[in-house]
Amino acid sequence: MFIILFSLLSKTSFAEVPSVDSQKEESAFPKWGTISNMIHGFAEAAYGPKFLGDERTDKDEFNLLEERLQLKATYQPEKPEWLASRNPEFFYKGDLLIDEYEEEVKYQVREAYGLISPFPWMDVKIGRQILTWGTGDLLFINDVFPKDYLSFFIGRDDEYLKVPSDAGKFSFASRWASADLVLIPFFTPDVPITGDRLSFYDNLLGRLVGEESDRLLTEPSFQPNNTQIAGRIYRDFGAYEVAAHAFKGYFNQPRGIKNANARELFYPKLAIYGASVRGPLPLLGGIASGEVGYLDSLEDRSGKNRLIENAAMKYLAGYERDFPKDLRLGVQYFVEQMLDFDEFKKNSQPGDIPRDQFRQLLTLRVTKLFWRQTLEASFFTFYSPTDNDVHLRPRLTWQASDHWKFTVGANIFLGQYDWTEFGQLEDNDNLYTRLRYSF
Repeated sequence: MFIILFSLLSKTSFAEVPSVDSQKEESAFPKWGTISNMIHGFAEAAYGPKFLGDERTDKDEFNLLEERLQLKATYQPEKPEWLASRNPEFFYKGDLLIDEYEEEVKYQVREAYGLISPFPWMDVKIGRQILTWGTGDLLFINDVFPKDYLSFFIGRDDEYLKVPSDAGKFSFASRWASADLVLIPFFTPDVPITGDRLSFYDNLLGRLVGEESDRLLTEPSFQPNNTQIAGRIYRDFGAYEVAAHAFKGYFNQPRGIKNANARELFYPKLAIYGASVRGPLPLLGGIASGEVGYLDSLEDRSGKNRLIENAAMKYLAGYERDFPKDLRLGVQYFVEQMLDFDEFKKNSQPGDIPRDQFRQLLTLRVTKLFWRQTLEASFFTFYSPTDNDVHLRPRLTWQASDHWKFTVGANIFLGQYDWTEFGQLEDNDNLYTRLRYSF
């Protein structure tokens, strides 16, 4: 749709004088010249070869080879006055992708929503949108919205870690606090790793698998009582932002086994209650953050059902600081505590994945700018001392001009065990390059 529109714009003569009737009709809509200025986007080519190859996957030499065109447009009507007074905004973002790994061309609507303020104290956003909140840097507790870790692990831009949701978001503001309420009628899970591009540990087979994996992932049906609800209340206390979070819906990953013989997994019901705080750290300077969440596994509150994920507590502490000469450092410490751990151990059977009661994860981000801030060198590390595995993410980004950007990076996975989060990906080490032209 956007490509057709773009081609029409390029062929339209803006010197044509419309009739009086057409001028009246168009007065409430943007003119062609305005529309052409509203459309922005980028064209990008990306390639990601694997270091050593992986014969388990569909193509063992690479897992990323694609060309992408993204177009986006924002429209804020100025007429009629009754509508303009409510600050309306319509936004659209779509991607045309030539995926040479999957050998197909696909189009995805990334965002398409309308935003309006029916009252001075209320905003309403309806449609497909990217939802996010919380304090973590690539770590999430109360951010319950879907993710695409497949894109994250193969070298696509970080923008594609977040999966859009078809939702309604209602924001409220008062002098005491602000609040967001999100209703998600259509369940959208995390993009699953299926073994086609990345090999992974299949707990039903008890080994690493690739494209031969044939798990059946059963999603919740579409019906009103399956609508997911997320909310937060937040306000500033001086320089500190404090928030309380709540969610009722489903796990975004298939954390339940419905039928082991049929290799059928499902998404159990989940509720989350949490809180977060973020602000300056006295004496040391920099920004500190903290977040906590209680994950209530609604279909296995006792922890006795070994086929469904136990309830858990999650804790996150973070700190980041800017230093002279365009240097920034950030560290995080994350802990996941399995509740009813004694029941989990008691009901475990031979072949089940071993788990610790407390899983720990540390992250380090180092970012440095060079060449008048046109070259960014960054290094992000995940390290789990309990799982004994690592994910390394070095990256160089050169902003050659206002339009051209070149990125090169890598995803390196190390682990002692095949079943841990990063250890299972050890055969998927990859280098990636992206060349982008923005307009």
